[in-house]
Amino acid sequence: MTPLLFAFPEGHSLLAPLCRSLPAEAGELEYRRFPDGESYVRILSTIEPGQSVMILADLSHPDDRVLPLCFLCETLKELGAGRVGLIAPYLCYMRQDTRFHAGEAVTSRSFARLLSERFDWLLTVDPHLHRYHALGEVYTIPATAVHAAPLLADWLGARPEPLLLVGPDAESEQWVSALAEASGHPFVVGSKQRRGDRDVHIQLPDLSAWRGHSAVMVDDVISSGRTMLQCAYALAAAGIEHIECAAIHGLFADRIEDRLHQAGVQRLITSNSVPHPSNGLDLTPLLLAPARRLAGLTDDPSPFPDNQAGAGI
Repeated sequence: MTPLLFAFPEGHSLLAPLCRSLPAEAGELEYRRFPDGESYVRILSTIEPGQSVMILADLSHPDDRVLPLCFLCETLKELGAGRVGLIAPYLCYMRQDTRFHAGEAVTSRSFARLLSERFDWLLTVDPHLHRYHALGEVYTIPATAVHAAPLLADWLGARPEPLLLVGPDAESEQWVSALAEASGHPFVVGSKQRRGDRDVHIQLPDLSAWRGHSAVMVDDVISSGRTMLQCAYALAAAGIEHIECAAIHGLFADRIEDRLHQAGVQRLITSNSVPHPSNGLDLTPLLLAPARRLAGLTDDPSPFPDNQAGAGI
């Protein structure tokens, strides 16, 4: 029986290529909000008893989307679906992985329980695993993370001009150093002083040896974008004339991409984990094998080791 794949919200650019390649049939649903803000969810596709269903979810604005996503999952099961899996290329609520101050909610654990109670499996891309070593530490369902860094390394390695990879802060050092080794470009790492969610200062090392290079700021996620913005200012002040910015997940809160362009960033590139005009790295080839295994579409039932898929670079 061909599985169904729903996109929520509709219009995710990964839906069509995943349906073609898995293969799966695109599910149809109706979603809207009542005037008071409550969600209306209606499944228009016919659900066959025991049919495998997947939901491709953009969780870049989770507080608006997670509750109707749960309604969708529970309704699918009420209508007879078998296993319902979640493909969330960007996985939200991973940053609060400990109680930094007394009384704080450790939302990564709460969110993991919320999804684990409803979905049968989870597939994501490069989640923010800082204090956790694997998704299995917080998710009680089969949960697989694939790594998109090789896509970015290939893109960087194909560039013929001299590049300098720039990690904005110490947290990005492991990430940017691996990309540099894989792509054959030099790198530097800045230091960051954070005074608030949107108040940061970046200091870079001496860049006089790299003034003839194009600088590519790289990180796994651009959220508020203030770190990248301050890094761009520092690069321009150091005499770097061509600046680009690359990331796996581009959230671009508060339309920070406009300010990045104003600061001299001439190009933005992200994966299509979150739909955005900057999408230039296609995740489809990375998602196919683990999605097939998790959904039971392959004869090879063996899971990826340690609830992960693949390696970094």
